[in-house]
Amino acid sequence: MDSAHLRDWLAAAAGDPALRITSLARLSGGAIQQNWALDVTLHGAPHRWVLRTDSDAVLAVSHGRAAEFALLRAAHAEGVTVPAPLFLCEDLSVLGRPFFVMTRAEGVAAGHRVVKDATLGGGRERMARMLGRELARIHRIRPPRADLAFLGAPPADPALALVAAMRARLDAAGTPRPVLEWGLRALERKAPPPLPTVLNHNDFRTGNVMLDATGVTAVLDWEFAAWGDPHADLGWFCAKCWRFGNVAQEAGGIGPRDAFHAGYEAESGTRIDRARLPWWELMATIRWAVIAADQAMRHISGQERSLELALTGHIVPELEWDILAMAEAL
Repeated sequence: MDSAHLRDWLAAAAGDPALRITSLARLSGGAIQQNWALDVTLHGAPHRWVLRTDSDAVLAVSHGRAAEFALLRAAHAEGVTVPAPLFLCEDLSVLGRPFFVMTRAEGVAAGHRVVKDATLGGGRERMARMLGRELARIHRIRPPRADLAFLGAPPADPALALVAAMRARLDAAGTPRPVLEWGLRALERKAPPPLPTVLNHNDFRTGNVMLDATGVTAVLDWEFAAWGDPHADLGWFCAKCWRFGNVAQEAGGIGPRDAFHAGYEAESGTRIDRARLPWWELMATIRWAVIAADQAMRHISGQERSLELALTGHIVPELEWDILAMAEAL
């Protein structure tokens, strides 16, 4: 990364010709985007930021950095606990790819660590309630929104639209996935009727929320956000595949499902239709299987050689076992 070009751009964006970069180091995690810890001295005071930019190969369904920056601004204005968005750069002459800068949150995000720490947020039940409240704040963002016009018009039927989208991605990949196709057919036959749409984070899960002893410090990774059914995010968070082995704690491996739902309902003032959740948890499992296969292909194709991406492909068979059982139960 060209720190000299970056320093000059940041100095102009922040309005301080004397701005200095004191540290720049890539952070761990982020299989789809790159995150860099960026420490600067601004107007004589130290600031801790994060620079977020594209990886060498990106998923076609992932938003660009300008869109993600707009989503962060909308969420920040709605009171969602997110890093404050600071600067957006779409000038490719600076780093060769778009990027944005946001404030840096402190805490733990790694899923395998989060699910083992029962002290985060004051205990499992309290933490699950707080996460439910965060999701309800996201769902207060509703169409139409001129600042989020890039999301397009909300789908007339979010459930069936997602079934069609998953089928299209399987067809485009070209690898036979009969279990996933069978699961999608089960979803198509049992699709719930549409509800008024909200902003779905679409990746609100353990691993994408940063936590500390007091609670949520940041909701991260907005690159898949879209208009949809609120139960889609609820199902994604509680799906077995996002419990990181702590299966008994149904809310993301962190806490009880009932506490998560209670926090959501208290903040939103609405009731969750629990009968819809098995459908959306099956969709979450199929969607993660499709994403995992796509990520593995980034490695196999040579676009981005990565052991992490290669190993992600090995998750798919385990997910297929869950899909068989869930589709039968549905």
